[in-house]
Amino acid sequence: MQKTSTLKSTPPRQARLIVGLALAALLIQHHAIGAQGTVNLGAAGDFAILAKSGISTVPPSAVTGDMGVSPIDSTAITGFSLILDPTTQFSTSAQVVGKVYAADYSVPTPAELTTTVSDMETAYTDAAGRTLPDFTELGAGNIGGLTLAPGLYKWGTGVTIPIDVTLSGGPNDIWIFQIAGNLTMAGAKSVLLSGGAQAGNIFWQVAGGVGVDLGSTSHFEGTILAQAGINLQNGASINGRLLAQTAVTLQANAVTLTTSSTIGLRLRSARVVNGRYTDAAGQSVNLTTKTITVPQSGNTRFYRIWSATAFTITSITVSGGSVVITYN
Repeated sequence: MQKTSTLKSTPPRQARLIVGLALAALLIQHHAIGAQGTVNLGAAGDFAILAKSGISTVPPSAVTGDMGVSPIDSTAITGFSLILDPTTQFSTSAQVVGKVYAADYSVPTPAELTTTVSDMETAYTDAAGRTLPDFTELGAGNIGGLTLAPGLYKWGTGVTIPIDVTLSGGPNDIWIFQIAGNLTMAGAKSVLLSGGAQAGNIFWQVAGGVGVDLGSTSHFEGTILAQAGINLQNGASINGRLLAQTAVTLQANAVTLTTSSTIGLRLRSARVVNGRYTDAAGQSVNLTTKTITVPQSGNTRFYRIWSATAFTITSITVSGGSVVITYN
């Protein structure tokens, strides 16, 4: 359970030696690249479901985390029986533990969603652009029954999961799957995690024109970054995120937002006290002095600290163009 606190205010022998050193440098470089860094989702990381052309469900679904659509408006969110908040900046739903945002809601929601969708597209491009894969065309696209170590995986085809697949690694390890085709998972099958692997560190970049289809009562782990749509058949579930550049369709599904275990203590900010809080850009955390420094951003902001441990903001000062938050 995240704890928050809120207050107001980024020669031949030489030639052989040179060649040998150059080869060694290339090998070292490849080894370093093999340890993948996480995919920065930006503001999109705050959403369990984000789509550009719509989100629909056959009730009852259970979504834990925020949902959003943009540039399409709220009429493209169907099956959730939305209740517009008095601020008109978001809606709520009995099927959503979180808030529901749409491009036609009141400011600052439209601008924030534009940034969020842009961050989703940037994250997709980042995941798709990673080079020097650790595994290429593994299983000819059929990864059912395999145990997958951390790393970068690449397929020039689609990927199928006809039986359970296991991702085995530590809590800080990263998996990135680059899939040129579609991703299809059979019914009643699962993506399993072992060794402390975290759903927040798993990224599925899917470029196929159909997108992603998760079979009935299947279970999935990780963030899906789809260039097309994401479809969950009846009773399927996921720990992670559904981030689609077209639509997301649900059918009595459970979608649970899971963040990376490496995020730790962080500062989040909003323009209004009851607004949508996102990670403050350019923040620097000093655990020794218990301070967080962040560049000053325009007018008054509201701040919260997110952490597994409860903290209280004790002071906020402005110095040299930066905001310094002290906590205890």
